Amino acid sequence: MTPRPDARALIVRVLDAYSWKSWDEPPVDRAEPGSQYAEELAAARAGSGYDEAVITGEGTLEGRRVAVVAGEFSFLAGSIGVAAAERLVTAIERATAERLPLLAAPSSGGTRMQEGALAFVQMVKITAAVVRHREAGLPYVVYLRHPTTGGVFASWGSLGHVTAAEPGALIGFLGPRVFESLYGYPFPEDVQVAENLYAHGLVDAVVSAEDAREIAIRALTVLCAPKTGLSRGPEPEEADGAVEAWDAIMRSRRDDRPGVRSLLKLGARDVTPLNGTGAGEYEPGLTLALARFGTAPAVVLGQDRTRQRAGAAFGPAGLRVARRGMRLAAELGLPLVTVIDTAGAALSKAAEEGGLAGEIARSLADLVMLDAPTVCLLLGEGAGGAALALLPADRVVSAQHAWLSPLPPEGASAILYRTVDFAPEIARAQGVGATDLKRDGLVDRIVPERPDAAYEPAAFCRRVARTLEYEIIGLLGRPAEDRLAARLSRYRSLGC
Repeated sequence: MTPRPDARALIVRVLDAYSWKSWDEPPVDRAEPGSQYAEELAAARAGSGYDEAVITGEGTLEGRRVAVVAGEFSFLAGSIGVAAAERLVTAIERATAERLPLLAAPSSGGTRMQEGALAFVQMVKITAAVVRHREAGLPYVVYLRHPTTGGVFASWGSLGHVTAAEPGALIGFLGPRVFESLYGYPFPEDVQVAENLYAHGLVDAVVSAEDAREIAIRALTVLCAPKTGLSRGPEPEEADGAVEAWDAIMRSRRDDRPGVRSLLKLGARDVTPLNGTGAGEYEPGLTLALARFGTAPAVVLGQDRTRQRAGAAFGPAGLRVARRGMRLAAELGLPLVTVIDTAGAALSKAAEEGGLAGEIARSLADLVMLDAPTVCLLLGEGAGGAALALLPADRVVSAQHAWLSPLPPEGASAILYRTVDFAPEIARAQGVGATDLKRDGLVDRIVPERPDAAYEPAAFCRRVARTLEYEIIGLLGRPAEDRLAARLSRYRSLGC
């Protein structure tokens, strides 16, 4: 098994060669001279080669200047006392002042017990420094290393915009040795490990140090992408002529129709998938990612119809993942692209008890009031509240065979006539197709399919991506207050 890198070795693997510059000053110890704690500190320094449990500094990542804070477990189990916390906070504040992205690589058993309560509450000031960094619109990327537990995991280890973890790493709040000592039996196996955290939507990736470099490069390419001075290019071509509603619905349901994952693969670049809510929920029916469409950066959140059909019905957790993406876009000032492609939300006891209706309402509220530029893409099916929750954007783009309806037409037919047989006629009467939606002010632009996205997936996805780039760049050129006012006016005046 390859040895896990210590803090310095990790920095060498992740940053550009010879770019590291330390920011550290000699720590001011709180140990009384001659005390047992002073002896422990001296032994830790001699044995580890580090002067404290964290090191800080800067370097470059693919030529981009970044700040780094990294924990070192070999120094008193990476525990955080006053001196280590002061070093961390000083570095975070410097990164904020110099407007640098911040990379954090914790490895720690938590609070330094030798310093007691005063060390314990250092996590408050570390958290405050991270929050101020994020509120300044600056990226914070975390790589959780073996082991990361206690107050470190419960503060600066859990606040990343993007969070990856070392394979097999022990990551948890209460360390297993402490748990067993307190309760007399061992903590369940395979719970506090990186892979289990990934399965529960708590981290975005489980990767080696070398792969962590590539993830950080891709993520920062989007998170730090320029938002001004972008060339918009010529206006994209639009679809000509109306499509019969029922024909569009049938085409949108084809198994081979490209979905959000195809769009990211064939039409986007610098894609960094994100995973789950970050709060213990994972939703395979909702894709969340950082990406660029041409030169335009975006947070992308899209419904994955294929996975929903495979048994992952779109439920409240999917909307909580979506709201994570909205918060990320708002905090970093990134454009948000929502992708609607769903046959409808989950109809189940779990969905009702999980707050599906409330999550639809909160998603609508967050999205319609979002400070960031927003573009909605109607990619295929658009049934019910699950679709509506991702709709209210500054600009709405529709594929030629996409549609939007309160229910699948079969459901509307069953309500009105107690049979599904009138679904085609109801679809036509309700005006669910792209052309009708544009006529009614719900859609701004229709992307052509030649003659069907399923027949030309690569060309179609590139066409959609070009349209998204055009719309995003157009929105970036407008003041935020003007965008929001126009968005609210648009939805206020619908149907009037």
